[in-house]
Amino acid sequence: MHAITLTEFGSPDVMQWTEVPDPRPAPGQVIVDVAATAVNRADLMQRQGKYPPPPGASDILGLECSGVVAELGDGVHHWKVGDRVCALLAGGGYAEQVAVPSTQLLPVPAGLDLHAAAALPEVASTVWSNLVQFGGMRSGHTVLIHGGGSGIGTHAIQVAKALGATVAVTAGSTAKLDFCASLGADILVNYKTEDFVDALPNGADLILDNMGAKYLERNVNALAKDGKLITIGMQGGVKGELNFGALLAKRGTIHAAGLRGRPETGPSSKADIVADMTERLWPMIEEGRVAPIVHAELPIADAAEGHRLLDADAIGKVILRVG
Repeated sequence: MHAITLTEFGSPDVMQWTEVPDPRPAPGQVIVDVAATAVNRADLMQRQGKYPPPPGASDILGLECSGVVAELGDGVHHWKVGDRVCALLAGGGYAEQVAVPSTQLLPVPAGLDLHAAAALPEVASTVWSNLVQFGGMRSGHTVLIHGGGSGIGTHAIQVAKALGATVAVTAGSTAKLDFCASLGADILVNYKTEDFVDALPNGADLILDNMGAKYLERNVNALAKDGKLITIGMQGGVKGELNFGALLAKRGTIHAAGLRGRPETGPSSKADIVADMTERLWPMIEEGRVAPIVHAELPIADAAEGHRLLDADAIGKVILRVG
Protein backbone atom coordinates (compact mmCIF):
# COMPACT_ATOMS: atom_id res chain seq x y z
CA MET A 1 0.00 0.00 0.00
CA HIS A 2 0.96 3.68 -0.06
CA ALA A 3 1.16 6.12 2.82
CA ILE A 4 2.56 9.51 3.73
CA THR A 5 6.01 9.15 5.31
CA LEU A 6 8.45 11.75 6.59
CA THR A 7 11.85 12.20 4.97
CA GLU A 8 12.89 14.15 8.09
CA PHE A 9 11.28 16.43 10.67
CA GLY A 10 10.46 19.91 9.49
CA SER A 11 8.25 21.86 7.09
CA PRO A 12 5.18 20.40 5.34
CA ASP A 13 7.40 19.51 2.37
CA VAL A 14 9.07 16.67 4.31
CA MET A 15 5.95 14.54 3.70
CA GLN A 16 5.96 12.15 0.75
CA TRP A 17 3.50 9.58 -0.65
CA THR A 18 5.43 6.32 -0.85
CA GLU A 19 5.05 2.55 -0.71
CA VAL A 20 5.03 0.91 2.74
CA PRO A 21 4.20 -2.61 3.99
CA ASP A 22 0.53 -3.56 4.21
CA PRO A 23 -0.87 -3.62 7.76
CA ARG A 24 -2.06 -6.89 9.27
CA PRO A 25 -4.86 -7.12 11.86
CA ALA A 26 -3.92 -8.26 15.35
CA PRO A 27 -6.59 -10.04 17.39
CA GLY A 28 -9.42 -7.61 18.06
CA GLN A 29 -8.44 -5.32 15.19
CA VAL A 30 -9.85 -4.68 11.73
CA ILE A 31 -8.27 -3.40 8.53
CA VAL A 32 -9.98 -0.37 7.06
CA ASP A 33 -9.63 0.69 3.43
CA VAL A 34 -9.21 4.41 4.02
CA ALA A 35 -11.46 6.78 2.07
CA ALA A 36 -10.30 9.93 3.84
CA THR A 37 -8.37 11.20 6.81
CA ALA A 38 -8.26 14.63 8.45
CA VAL A 39 -5.51 17.00 9.53
CA ASN A 40 -5.11 17.67 13.25
CA ARG A 41 -2.69 19.97 15.05
CA ALA A 42 -1.06 16.86 16.52
CA ASP A 43 -0.07 15.88 12.95
CA LEU A 44 1.71 19.21 12.51
CA MET A 45 3.56 18.70 15.79
CA GLN A 46 4.56 15.13 14.91
CA ARG A 47 5.81 16.31 11.50
CA GLN A 48 8.00 18.83 13.33
CA GLY A 49 9.40 16.17 15.67
CA LYS A 50 7.55 17.52 18.73
CA TYR A 51 4.93 14.82 19.27
CA PRO A 52 6.12 11.22 18.88
CA PRO A 53 3.49 8.50 18.65
CA PRO A 54 2.83 6.46 21.81
CA PRO A 55 4.58 3.08 22.18
CA GLY A 56 3.23 0.52 19.74
CA ALA A 57 1.38 3.02 17.56
CA SER A 58 2.04 3.53 13.86
CA ASP A 59 4.55 6.27 13.07
CA ILE A 60 2.44 7.25 10.04
CA LEU A 61 0.54 10.51 10.60
CA GLY A 62 -3.22 10.55 11.01
CA LEU A 63 -5.39 10.28 14.13
CA GLU A 64 -8.71 9.57 12.41
CA CYS A 65 -10.12 8.23 9.19
CA SER A 66 -13.21 7.06 7.40
CA GLY A 67 -13.52 4.12 5.05
CA VAL A 68 -14.76 0.58 4.60
CA VAL A 69 -13.92 -2.50 6.65
CA ALA A 70 -11.70 -4.74 4.51
CA GLU A 71 -10.61 -7.51 6.90
CA LEU A 72 -11.41 -8.76 10.40
CA GLY A 73 -8.88 -9.93 12.96
CA ASP A 74 -9.52 -12.82 15.30
CA GLY A 75 -12.22 -12.18 17.86
CA VAL A 76 -14.04 -9.41 15.99
CA HIS A 77 -17.74 -10.19 15.78
CA HIS A 78 -19.60 -6.88 15.82
CA TRP A 79 -18.38 -5.64 12.43
CA LYS A 80 -18.34 -7.18 8.99
CA VAL A 81 -16.39 -6.66 5.79
CA GLY A 82 -17.98 -3.86 3.78
CA ASP A 83 -19.21 -1.81 6.76
CA ARG A 84 -18.86 1.95 6.30
CA VAL A 85 -17.02 3.29 9.34
CA CYS A 86 -14.98 6.09 10.78
CA ALA A 87 -12.27 5.44 13.33
CA LEU A 88 -10.31 7.01 16.15
CA LEU A 89 -6.61 6.18 15.67
CA ALA A 90 -3.35 6.48 17.57
CA GLY A 91 -1.69 6.92 14.17
CA GLY A 92 -1.71 5.57 10.63
CA GLY A 93 -4.56 7.49 8.98
CA TYR A 94 -2.50 9.03 6.14
CA ALA A 95 -2.47 5.71 4.28
CA GLU A 96 -4.51 3.51 1.96
CA GLN A 97 -5.15 1.04 4.78
CA VAL A 98 -4.94 1.12 8.55
CA ALA A 99 -5.23 -1.44 11.35
CA VAL A 100 -7.48 -0.24 14.17
CA PRO A 101 -8.96 -1.82 17.31
CA SER A 102 -12.58 -2.72 16.58
CA THR A 103 -13.64 -0.87 19.74
CA GLN A 104 -12.49 2.41 18.13
CA LEU A 105 -14.76 2.11 15.10
CA LEU A 106 -17.95 4.10 14.72
CA PRO A 107 -20.59 3.68 12.01
CA VAL A 108 -20.77 6.47 9.48
CA PRO A 109 -23.84 8.43 10.63
CA ALA A 110 -26.88 7.96 8.40
CA GLY A 111 -27.02 10.58 5.66
CA LEU A 112 -23.40 11.67 6.06
CA ASP A 113 -20.90 11.58 3.21
CA LEU A 114 -18.19 8.95 3.74
CA HIS A 115 -15.37 11.46 3.28
CA ALA A 116 -16.93 14.05 5.61
CA ALA A 117 -17.12 11.40 8.33
CA ALA A 118 -13.32 11.50 8.55
CA ALA A 119 -13.65 14.91 10.23
CA LEU A 120 -15.53 13.51 13.24
CA PRO A 121 -13.68 10.95 15.40
CA GLU A 122 -10.85 13.04 16.86
CA VAL A 123 -12.79 16.24 17.59
CA ALA A 124 -15.87 14.35 18.76
CA SER A 125 -13.86 12.16 21.14
CA THR A 126 -11.99 15.16 22.53
CA VAL A 127 -15.11 17.23 23.12
CA TRP A 128 -17.29 14.41 24.40
CA SER A 129 -14.75 12.94 26.83
CA ASN A 130 -13.85 16.32 28.31
CA LEU A 131 -16.98 18.46 28.29
CA VAL A 132 -19.63 15.76 28.64
CA GLN A 133 -18.09 12.74 30.35
CA PHE A 134 -15.76 14.67 32.68
CA GLY A 135 -17.36 18.10 32.75
CA GLY A 136 -20.98 16.96 32.93
CA MET A 137 -22.04 19.66 30.48
CA ARG A 138 -25.79 20.22 30.57
CA SER A 139 -28.57 22.73 30.03
CA GLY A 140 -28.01 25.89 32.07
CA HIS A 141 -24.21 25.68 31.99
CA THR A 142 -22.12 28.50 30.56
CA VAL A 143 -19.23 27.08 28.54
CA LEU A 144 -16.18 29.02 27.34
CA ILE A 145 -14.50 27.50 24.29
CA HIS A 146 -11.10 28.86 23.32
CA GLY A 147 -10.25 28.61 19.62
CA GLY A 148 -13.90 28.64 18.60
CA GLY A 149 -13.09 28.52 14.87
CA SER A 150 -10.97 25.36 15.10
CA GLY A 151 -12.14 21.85 14.38
CA ILE A 152 -12.59 21.16 18.09
CA GLY A 153 -14.14 24.58 18.66
CA THR A 154 -16.74 24.35 15.90
CA HIS A 155 -17.72 20.87 17.08
CA ALA A 156 -17.84 21.89 20.75
CA ILE A 157 -20.14 24.83 20.01
CA GLN A 158 -22.66 22.53 18.34
CA VAL A 159 -22.59 19.88 21.06
CA ALA A 160 -22.92 22.50 23.80
CA LYS A 161 -25.90 24.14 22.09
CA ALA A 162 -27.53 20.76 21.45
CA LEU A 163 -27.31 20.10 25.20
CA GLY A 164 -28.77 23.50 26.06
CA ALA A 165 -25.66 25.34 27.27
CA THR A 166 -24.82 29.02 26.81
CA VAL A 167 -21.65 29.23 24.71
CA ALA A 168 -18.87 31.81 24.81
CA VAL A 169 -15.99 31.58 22.33
CA THR A 170 -12.68 33.25 21.68
CA ALA A 171 -11.20 33.65 18.20
CA GLY A 172 -8.79 36.01 16.48
CA SER A 173 -10.80 37.27 13.51
CA THR A 174 -14.23 38.63 12.66
CA ALA A 175 -14.70 35.87 10.09
CA LYS A 176 -14.16 33.15 12.70
CA LEU A 177 -16.39 34.86 15.25
CA ASP A 178 -19.13 35.31 12.67
CA PHE A 179 -18.95 31.63 11.83
CA CYS A 180 -19.10 30.70 15.52
CA ALA A 181 -22.22 32.86 15.80
CA SER A 182 -23.77 31.00 12.86
CA LEU A 183 -23.32 27.77 14.84
CA GLY A 184 -25.12 29.28 17.82
CA ALA A 185 -22.36 30.82 19.95
CA ASP A 186 -23.88 33.41 22.28
CA ILE A 187 -20.85 35.42 23.48
CA LEU A 188 -18.11 36.33 20.99
CA VAL A 189 -14.67 37.50 22.13
CA ASN A 190 -11.88 38.64 19.82
CA TYR A 191 -8.87 37.69 21.93
CA LYS A 192 -6.71 40.23 20.09
CA THR A 193 -8.75 43.20 21.32
CA GLU A 194 -10.93 41.94 24.21
CA ASP A 195 -10.52 40.16 27.55
CA PHE A 196 -12.65 37.05 27.89
CA VAL A 197 -12.75 37.49 31.68
CA ASP A 198 -14.58 40.81 31.25
CA ALA A 199 -17.01 39.17 28.81
CA LEU A 200 -18.09 36.66 31.48
CA PRO A 201 -19.05 38.67 34.59
CA ASN A 202 -20.81 35.63 36.07
CA GLY A 203 -18.05 33.22 35.06
CA ALA A 204 -18.03 29.97 33.09
CA ASP A 205 -19.03 26.60 34.51
CA LEU A 206 -16.74 24.88 32.01
CA ILE A 207 -13.73 26.19 30.09
CA LEU A 208 -12.27 24.17 27.21
CA ASP A 209 -8.72 25.48 26.87
CA ASN A 210 -6.14 24.87 24.15
CA MET A 211 -3.57 27.41 25.37
CA GLY A 212 -2.22 26.06 28.63
CA ALA A 213 0.21 28.31 30.51
CA LYS A 214 -0.54 31.59 28.74
CA TYR A 215 -4.22 31.57 29.78
CA LEU A 216 -3.90 29.87 33.17
CA GLU A 217 -4.39 32.90 35.42
CA ARG A 218 -7.19 34.43 33.36
CA ASN A 219 -8.93 31.07 32.95
CA VAL A 220 -9.06 30.67 36.72
CA ASN A 221 -10.39 34.22 37.01
CA ALA A 222 -13.07 33.40 34.44
CA LEU A 223 -14.40 30.35 36.30
CA ALA A 224 -17.77 30.46 37.99
CA LYS A 225 -18.10 28.96 41.46
CA ASP A 226 -17.53 25.18 41.26
CA GLY A 227 -16.28 25.66 37.69
CA LYS A 228 -14.00 23.30 35.81
CA LEU A 229 -11.02 24.37 33.68
CA ILE A 230 -10.25 21.63 31.16
CA THR A 231 -6.96 21.96 29.28
CA ILE A 232 -6.47 19.93 26.10
CA GLY A 233 -3.58 21.83 24.49
CA MET A 234 -0.47 23.81 25.26
CA GLN A 235 -0.20 26.29 22.40
CA GLY A 236 0.57 29.01 24.96
CA GLY A 237 3.26 27.10 26.85
CA VAL A 238 3.61 24.28 29.35
CA LYS A 239 4.60 26.05 32.59
CA GLY A 240 2.49 28.64 34.38
CA GLU A 241 2.06 30.07 37.85
CA LEU A 242 -1.11 29.04 39.68
CA ASN A 243 -2.74 31.17 42.38
CA PHE A 244 -4.24 28.54 44.65
CA GLY A 245 -6.05 31.24 46.59
CA ALA A 246 -8.00 32.26 43.50
CA LEU A 247 -8.75 28.63 42.65
CA LEU A 248 -9.82 27.90 46.22
CA ALA A 249 -12.15 30.89 46.25
CA LYS A 250 -13.85 29.52 43.14
CA ARG A 251 -13.95 25.95 44.51
CA GLY A 252 -12.50 25.31 41.08
CA THR A 253 -11.10 22.25 39.36
CA ILE A 254 -8.26 22.13 36.86
CA HIS A 255 -8.19 19.06 34.65
CA ALA A 256 -5.78 18.25 31.83
CA ALA A 257 -6.32 15.32 29.50
CA GLY A 258 -4.90 14.06 26.22
CA LEU A 259 -6.61 11.58 23.93
CA ARG A 260 -3.95 9.84 21.86
CA GLY A 261 -2.23 8.11 24.78
CA ARG A 262 -5.39 6.81 26.47
CA PRO A 263 -5.66 3.02 26.85
CA GLU A 264 -7.68 1.10 24.29
CA THR A 265 -9.95 -0.43 26.94
CA GLY A 266 -10.67 0.01 30.64
CA PRO A 267 -11.32 3.14 32.72
CA SER A 268 -11.06 6.44 30.76
CA SER A 269 -10.33 4.43 27.62
CA LYS A 270 -10.94 5.12 23.97
CA ALA A 271 -13.37 2.20 23.89
CA ASP A 272 -15.50 3.80 26.61
CA ILE A 273 -15.53 7.17 24.83
CA VAL A 274 -16.44 5.64 21.47
CA ALA A 275 -19.22 3.48 22.92
CA ASP A 276 -20.77 6.46 24.74
CA MET A 277 -20.57 8.67 21.64
CA THR A 278 -22.15 5.99 19.48
CA GLU A 279 -25.10 5.82 21.86
CA ARG A 280 -25.57 9.49 22.75
CA LEU A 281 -23.81 11.75 20.22
CA TRP A 282 -24.31 9.91 16.93
CA PRO A 283 -28.12 10.37 17.08
CA MET A 284 -27.53 14.15 17.31
CA ILE A 285 -25.47 13.97 14.12
CA GLU A 286 -28.08 11.87 12.32
CA GLU A 287 -30.75 14.39 13.36
CA GLY A 288 -28.64 17.24 11.94
CA ARG A 289 -28.10 19.01 15.27
CA VAL A 290 -24.32 18.44 15.05
CA ALA A 291 -22.40 18.31 11.76
CA PRO A 292 -18.76 18.11 10.69
CA ILE A 293 -17.40 21.51 9.67
CA VAL A 294 -15.06 21.13 6.70
CA HIS A 295 -12.89 24.03 5.56
CA ALA A 296 -11.31 22.21 2.62
CA GLU A 297 -11.06 18.76 1.06
CA LEU A 298 -7.83 17.89 -0.74
CA PRO A 299 -6.25 14.77 -2.25
CA ILE A 300 -3.73 13.05 0.01
CA ALA A 301 -0.98 14.05 -2.44
CA ASP A 302 -1.63 17.63 -1.29
CA ALA A 303 -1.12 16.84 2.39
CA ALA A 304 1.48 19.61 2.64
CA GLU A 305 -1.10 22.17 1.56
CA GLY A 306 -3.54 20.72 4.06
CA HIS A 307 -1.02 21.29 6.84
CA ARG A 308 -0.46 24.86 5.70
CA LEU A 309 -4.20 25.54 5.63
CA LEU A 310 -4.69 24.25 9.17
CA ASP A 311 -1.76 26.33 10.36
CA ALA A 312 -3.23 29.47 8.74
CA ASP A 313 -6.88 30.49 8.94
CA ALA A 314 -8.85 27.29 8.45
CA ILE A 315 -12.29 27.25 10.03
CA GLY A 316 -13.13 23.70 11.03
CA LYS A 317 -11.37 20.65 9.61
CA VAL A 318 -9.20 19.96 6.56
CA ILE A 319 -9.93 16.57 4.95
CA LEU A 320 -7.46 14.57 2.87
CA ARG A 321 -9.07 12.19 0.37
CA VAL A 322 -7.23 8.88 0.10
CA GLY A 323 -9.53 6.53 -1.79
